[in-house]
Amino acid sequence: MEEAAEALTRGFGLRRLTAGDSLEELTALLHRSYDDHAVAGRVFFASYQSVHDTEHRVCRGECWLAVRGAELVGTVTVAAPYAMPEGYPAPAGAGSFWQLAVDPAYQGAGLGQRLLSAAERRIAALGSAQVVIDTSAEAVDLVGWYRRRGYEPVGSWRWGVTNYESVVMVKDLAPGGLRR
Repeated sequence: MEEAAEALTRGFGLRRLTAGDSLEELTALLHRSYDDHAVAGRVFFASYQSVHDTEHRVCRGECWLAVRGAELVGTVTVAAPYAMPEGYPAPAGAGSFWQLAVDPAYQGAGLGQRLLSAAERRIAALGSAQVVIDTSAEAVDLVGWYRRRGYEPVGSWRWGVTNYESVVMVKDLAPGGLRR
């Protein structure tokens, strides 16, 4: 399995979103990637957001695309420091990422881990010593995935665009906290 997953992640490139990239294609990727959550009753914003919403969200940070040739297969948007809403349980100056998504055809192949690692490295390069994220507390597998990668729960949050309580998680990006 590990060999097959490694073989599938070869040939992928990572690049910044450019003006010539299709936000419609990016939005469709997000919808496909988050559809399993929506089917399970967890309405992540990325599962239904409009193209206008995608544009707004990618403009709040740096949007990175995973591509295989001309095919868009993954994405993540990062910002550091991240402007958090008042009361959000996170350390001041932390960076964040959102819209981490992998096309369902490539899920389980290690591409999500590659995007996560790239996001963490970029947040550290932008000067943040910690990264904060949130996800549905009901998405037990996803929460576990982040915990295995060093993220620790620090509180909860409720967004107005989702139908669930989010668990807020933080990871230290200082030496020993950042895995490559």
